[in-house]
This record gives sequence, C-alpha cells and structure tokens, in this order.
Amino acid sequence: MPVQLMRLRGVHEDEAQDLRELLEANGIVYYETPAGNWGISMPAIWLRDEAELPRARALLDDYQRERATRVRSEYQQLKKTGQQKTFLQQLKTHPGRVVAYLVVIAIILYFSTKPFVDLAG
Repeated sequence: MPVQLMRLRGVHEDEAQDLRELLEANGIVYYETPAGNWGISMPAIWLRDEAELPRARALLDDYQRERATRVRSEYQQLKKTGQQKTFLQQLKTHPGRVVAYLVVIAIILYFSTKPFVDLAG
C-alpha cells in the first residue's frame, strides 16, 4: 500500500531533486503527486511499498541533518565575509520592494488588531 514520505509544498527544487536522487540511488521505488494546474493539490513523494518507509525515513533524516549543517555553515561563511545581505543593504538595493512589503505588513497588522482595539474602546 502506498505511503506518503514527504510533502513538497514549500520545498526548494534542489532539495526535492536531491531526495529523488537519494531514493533512486538506494533502489527505493517512489512516485510524486504534483500540485496540479492551480497549485491547490498537495505535492508529495510517495513510496509504493509501505515496508520501505523505515529505511526511506532514515535516509531522509540523515540527508536533512547533513543539509541543515551544510546550509548553516554556508550562511555563517557568507556572514563572515560580509556577503549576507542585511535589512539596510536590501533597503538600499531594492527600496521599492522593501517599502511595499512594509506597507503590506502594516495593513495586515492594522486589520488583524483593529477588532480587538475596537472591543477595548
């Protein structure tokens, strides 16, 4: 019976590709369900054989630990060399985008808190 190994919504394509290659290299048979034409279905990787789940889960856990360590070290290296962009650098290079994001955040906060402020007043 098929069993879901991992949901792919919000997963970077390089991570999903690494997972596909990992499963293929270890001879684990899988298939994918796409997000569909409108992106409302759940994209996921499924195993055809439920008996493979413990082995696939162990491989996935090892991969994710290794990836987390690698990404953290890359981030620290960028931070150390000054290549990691700060908020002020983002503001200088893309002022319109940053201001637009801040306006959207302010609107969301306003409409999220307005009912509670009205109740108190």
